[in-house]
Amino acid sequence: MNYTTLISPQDLASCCGNENLLIVDCRFELSDPGKGERAWHAAHLPNARYAHLERDLSDLTKTGLGRHPLPDADAFARQLTRWGWTPDKQVIAYDDANGSTAARLWWMLRLVGHREAAVLDGGFAAWEAACLPLSVEAPMEAAWDVDLGFDLSQVVYVDELKQGLADRSLLLIDARGAPRYRGEVEPIDPVAGHIPGARNRPFLDNIDAEGRFKSAHDLREEFVAVLGDYASEQVVHSCGSGVTACHNLLAMEHAGLGGSRIFAPSWSGWIADPDRPVARCATP
Repeated sequence: MNYTTLISPQDLASCCGNENLLIVDCRFELSDPGKGERAWHAAHLPNARYAHLERDLSDLTKTGLGRHPLPDADAFARQLTRWGWTPDKQVIAYDDANGSTAARLWWMLRLVGHREAAVLDGGFAAWEAACLPLSVEAPMEAAWDVDLGFDLSQVVYVDELKQGLADRSLLLIDARGAPRYRGEVEPIDPVAGHIPGARNRPFLDNIDAEGRFKSAHDLREEFVAVLGDYASEQVVHSCGSGVTACHNLLAMEHAGLGGSRIFAPSWSGWIADPDRPVARCATP
């Protein structure tokens, strides 16, 4: 097994039972933070562990860094071991939200240097539609000490972003829906609009009518049109809180456009300082 971006339900099913496979259920809903875990208890992929976005993949005690700040690396390392992670395992993440929360775990694994990680294409719905097996059994938790650190060169914070936008060495791509980007609506954060200079690529544009990622060829063409004269290594992804931005990064990697990064605080972190500028416009 060597999946680094996406895996189909059929390919994953053929690997189930492999002792070097770790499956993580990332289902989560902002309006009901306990819903995903309840759904996992009701039915999940065989041997799947559960990752809670706000408990396991974020540290909500941190302030000024957006709604879903990254946890410390040592806390994430402890969570990985509880799931039974080891450096030789193939990790597969899935959700029921077009891969948006699963992509957050996928990206965080890359931050600790674990590249053998992929997102289940089509998620839980595609697995169910293929009539593949489900389980209600909760795998036993493990625990062992591991020293892992985040590669923070893959993460962008405010000062670097401001400088990169000012000298045009960075291109910021906002993964939120177009109405939120334009500032017409804002259902979550207290301020509407976008970071000045950002271009808009809603993460849902990465998904086809069947709920799967578009082909690598189509994704590449679409992202190249957004990038213009910028190289993929100059791209920084943003969203509301640093979660769906990972979806655009995953799509670019799947399309062969490697090296982009995440503005971890994203929009909610940007507006934590009321002195930072806000843009609103009618066009992306």
